[in-house]
Amino acid sequence: MQFLLASIVAGPLLGAAAALLPAPPGLKGKSPDQAVLRHGVTVTGAILLATLVLAAGFDHDHPSRMQATTDISWIRALDVRIHLGVDGISLPLLVLTALLCFLCALHSYFKPPAGPAPKAFVALLLVLESGTLATFAVLDLVLFFLAFETVLIPMYFLIARWGGEGRRAAATKFVLYTLLGSVVMLLGLLLIGVKSGTFDMVALATDNGRGLTASVQVIAVLAIGIGLAVKTPMWPLHSWLPDAHTAAPTVGSVLLAGVLLKMGTYGFVRIVLPIAPDGMRTFAPYLAAFAVAGIVYGSLACLALARPGAKGDLKRLIAYSSVGHMGFVLLGIASMTPTGVNGALFANVAHGLVTGLLFFLVGAVKDRYGTADLDTLAGATGAALYGRAPRLGALLAFAAVASLGLPGLAGFWGEMLALFGAFDPAEGLSRPAFLAFTAIGAFGTLLTAAYLLIVVRRICMGGPRPAGETPIPDVQGYEFAAWTPLVALTVLAGLWPAVLLGLTDPAVQKLLAGGTQ
Repeated sequence: MQFLLASIVAGPLLGAAAALLPAPPGLKGKSPDQAVLRHGVTVTGAILLATLVLAAGFDHDHPSRMQATTDISWIRALDVRIHLGVDGISLPLLVLTALLCFLCALHSYFKPPAGPAPKAFVALLLVLESGTLATFAVLDLVLFFLAFETVLIPMYFLIARWGGEGRRAAATKFVLYTLLGSVVMLLGLLLIGVKSGTFDMVALATDNGRGLTASVQVIAVLAIGIGLAVKTPMWPLHSWLPDAHTAAPTVGSVLLAGVLLKMGTYGFVRIVLPIAPDGMRTFAPYLAAFAVAGIVYGSLACLALARPGAKGDLKRLIAYSSVGHMGFVLLGIASMTPTGVNGALFANVAHGLVTGLLFFLVGAVKDRYGTADLDTLAGATGAALYGRAPRLGALLAFAAVASLGLPGLAGFWGEMLALFGAFDPAEGLSRPAFLAFTAIGAFGTLLTAAYLLIVVRRICMGGPRPAGETPIPDVQGYEFAAWTPLVALTVLAGLWPAVLLGLTDPAVQKLLAGGTQ
């Protein structure tokens, strides 16, 4: 198990290096480009298989215990260690990352992104996967920062080289925002390491802030929280996200929404909550206020984009919806209760599944119609996907109702538990303030339903296809293969939430108790 987790983290890096080498003559297939794209599918498939083996071998009776651990001294002078491990909090995110990377590689094999150098594309995709997996597996603050930053460069180039209109400006904005936040975050991580005498996240979580003064905790939470809030993204530090999503290629948007945003919220749960609880308690009401502001702001922005005549881009609308959905995650974390934090972790996974599917579907619509502009898609009679591409229309409607939190689908449980957590926050937090936040968040769910139903009505419904118009293709075989797992897991998580909550709850209970349970 130790070797397996280390291989999962390092395997994509080796695959990235191999992708840049010439393909052996017998494996070139029809062309070198096809060979390297097939290599991407093979490597991400192997990593997904290894992750599933890790999940199968995981001791589900003790999900709060760190398993498959590796602890090797790396920089002795600073006591920085190569410390890896997985528990019930990180395991679902590892599986989600491996799954989405494989589906993106599979999609790219059949629908290569428009742009140069498939070798570079596959190598960057694999480096991105490695950095993300490492973020969820490392247990040292310095390694966490390095893994957190590893994903920036590959995502920058995926947007800047294979994106659409305005891609360079969007990629530059993404990197600048994240780097500036990360510099501040690094200072907070170093402050904790220097004042506590260790960078080991397990030891720090077990200490539960007892070795840090209240002022150190407040400063550390402020610094680390800024860096994590940018990546989440939290309103008003979100403005890089809509531009990045609008310009990114389809697989870039899927990974950005499905995986990269989770790194910020994971950092709040893994680092801020257990290591600096007093500092977190100080800032929790402000975090909750920003969270509900993001819920309402994201929904209102989506409503503005969805109205007729607004020339709203569908990818941009889904990007703004992520601001609102991640607001529910932050609200659950800010409650500092097991219920709220479990809801946040559940919403993390649900958002990755549902929004990843939405971006796949929006990319398919854009490929067929040549645009993601809502007014153009609606036109005089509407894109009428129900009549012209019924399977595509049905999947888009399914993803929309899953995103709005329909009971029985994955999106429901995370938002509900986050609101329940805010309704009865942890001891020491203002109950009246959090009741107000709960009411605002609940109002945001109504706004979410409004804009998603408007989108479905405008795109899926409409008049019959005019005579002589070229029919659009319905769901293709490779699309069916890439989207079916996301649909199935969305239904499974919605009907059987214990699959996730059974993993996360014991680990969250232990984390909030400072490792004493």
